[in-house]
Amino acid sequence: MTLSRRTILSLFAAGATTAILSARPALAREPDVFQTSGVAINGIDPIAYFADMRPVIGSARHALMWNGATWHFASVDNMETYKANPEKFTPVFGGYCAFAASRGYLASTIPEAWTIHKDRLYLNASLRARTLWLEDIPGNIAKGLRNWPGILG
Repeated sequence: MTLSRRTILSLFAAGATTAILSARPALAREPDVFQTSGVAINGIDPIAYFADMRPVIGSARHALMWNGATWHFASVDNMETYKANPEKFTPVFGGYCAFAASRGYLASTIPEAWTIHKDRLYLNASLRARTLWLEDIPGNIAKGLRNWPGILG
């Protein structure tokens, strides 16, 4: 079988085009923990949600690295409490919006939109998202857990 110069060039061009079209940039996986500039959950002390029943800004003087992020705490005692059992005090869905996770996507969170349910902390992107979250906490948790951690990328 003899191939013409035109046929060979056409096959080469088709192969190159296929290679270019099928090459896609690898998408980076999102961090396991919602963070800004490496600091988890907007620098809020996660222990304060449980102990003070409100968000309290932590301090870099009381910082701890865990799960790829730096966590800030309002006191040495809070830092030590967290260090003893980080899984208990880390927000579910890594501090990303719990309502968004229940819908299959990631969203950042604000400190004021939080809920403790069955001794676990859940954060939300806004007070409106928190309101929607509260309408069906068990159902939203189940949906979020089905999506997690796949939505990290």
